[in-house]
Amino acid sequence: MAGAVLNTVNTRLNANNIAAILRHSEAKAFFFDYQSIKLVHEIIHELISKKTTLPRLILIDDIDTPTGVRFGEFEYEELVARGDPREPPHVLEDEWDAIALNYTSGTTSAPKGVVYSHRGAYLSSMSLLLQWGVGNEPVYLWSLPMFHCNGWTFTWGMAARGGANVCIRNTTAENIHRAITQHKVTHMCCAPIVFTIILKDDHRFQPLGNMMVEVLTGGAPPPAPLLQRIERLGFHVTHAYGLTEATGPATVCEWRSEWSRLPQDKQAKLKARQGISVLTLADIDVKKIIEKKMESVPRDGETRGEIVLRGSSIMKGYFKNEEETNKAFIGGWFLTGDVGVVHPDGYVEIKDRSKDVIISGGENISSVEVEEVLYRNPAVEEVAVVAMPDVHWGETPCAFLKLKKEFVGTVKEEEIVLYCRENMSKFMAPKKVVFMDELPRNANGKIQKFELRDMAKSFRAPAMAARPPTRMMNKHRSGEPQMEHQVMALSRL
Repeated sequence: MAGAVLNTVNTRLNANNIAAILRHSEAKAFFFDYQSIKLVHEIIHELISKKTTLPRLILIDDIDTPTGVRFGEFEYEELVARGDPREPPHVLEDEWDAIALNYTSGTTSAPKGVVYSHRGAYLSSMSLLLQWGVGNEPVYLWSLPMFHCNGWTFTWGMAARGGANVCIRNTTAENIHRAITQHKVTHMCCAPIVFTIILKDDHRFQPLGNMMVEVLTGGAPPPAPLLQRIERLGFHVTHAYGLTEATGPATVCEWRSEWSRLPQDKQAKLKARQGISVLTLADIDVKKIIEKKMESVPRDGETRGEIVLRGSSIMKGYFKNEEETNKAFIGGWFLTGDVGVVHPDGYVEIKDRSKDVIISGGENISSVEVEEVLYRNPAVEEVAVVAMPDVHWGETPCAFLKLKKEFVGTVKEEEIVLYCRENMSKFMAPKKVVFMDELPRNANGKIQKFELRDMAKSFRAPAMAARPPTRMMNKHRSGEPQMEHQVMALSRL
């Protein structure tokens, strides 16, 4: 209503990543939760070091602030109180104007910011409310981060249906169960990792009895056995598929009544499909793409191609990045980078992910960006990063390294893992590192990642080892200010 563009920021990113987003977006106001004060302190210093104009800092606080202590320029409630309730809200003149800016990644110097239009956000919101069957006055549990495609548009959708928003700070089985039973939750969205969290602590999550919670899941295809187990607890799961550029979910696996007569294992496999397009998407297809020429694959459930989308709910483009925007479209079709098939009934199913993307707990991790960080390590000569199975997160990065001769035998796996955790967001850091004399290559000298993926399939993510002694590759951490010093420094800023 203020006429501003929303830019929700992934709270799992580190200070450098978020500072890059604030610089690129030219944000004028920066709202932050009181639990993020330490992180914001680091972000502000990063912006100052790059001589960036600082946005206004607005603290969102739900605790009593000590008298005389101020964090940022405004406290949220104070800022809202300064407004005039008689002032009419901003009137939208063009439905193609931007409503939101969402970054697919904040891990490079040139992050890609996806621009949503008011029209696209409206269409996506209405589609999901209809296809998911959201009725009047739903009670919605926020187990899905709002920085994921604006909560898959349900930030707007719940307001449209007069819904109640139930928020939890930590996604644990105990917190989810307490929120559902206390507030009589009817709907929630989540990545399949949340199912794993619930089932892992099933002693803290008793069956819901007569309650039934509608769950929309996506981010990675949920394994059929996982769906069976979670539905026994009192959840009715609907599978969706989408991506940031599609303003959230682009397909929903709509249930067909005849499927209910099938055995449970077959039902779960059908439910794991990506499904049919949302109602307001103009079209979805799976196409073979050769030199920018596109041809639809037959509907046989076997022939593979790239999933492509088109319609008014697709992004306007990448902010300040015309080159990448042009690459993302061919003939009006948006290229998802996901490989899939079309079944005879028209339902789409993903068979493989784009080779450079690892999906870990619903988060997209570019292997290329992880490799860029590893290449900065003075001990590394060559590197390739692929996905490996992870019981908790679904998949996680695995790094294959060739070390420089002078470092062979002296650099340990734990040191490389720690280096990554200190130089990128922790969820992107490889959990396993494999040292090789040579990385596999083809006749043209290109690294054969499919061979490494086959090797990684036999690996399992290990528990983090104890912190090794700091070497030349680890950041120097001595002399860092303690939390109270950082808080006071932020208050002075």
